Amino acid sequence: MPDLPDLPEHSPGDAEDAAATGEPAIRGAGEPETDAERRRRRAQFLRDLAEARELRARVQPRRAKAARLRHAMRMRTFRW
Repeated sequence: MPDLPDLPEHSPGDAEDAAATGEPAIRGAGEPETDAERRRRRAQFLRDLAEARELRARVQPRRAKAARLRHAMRMRTFRW
């Protein structure tokens, strides 16, 4: 089996580079995440998820329509 190359170590400038690109900085194991950072990551994840769903609906319109109809049926038969 061939030897895999070593992964580069993180330099102190990585956090600054990440901040410039909008990426979260790499945290140590003992540093807790703030609520604002968690909300920002969650919002980005939900935007990416919505974009992926829109793309899937465009490339598979029949499947997307069937999923919409199933969801509508499920919502109509749901009991509050």
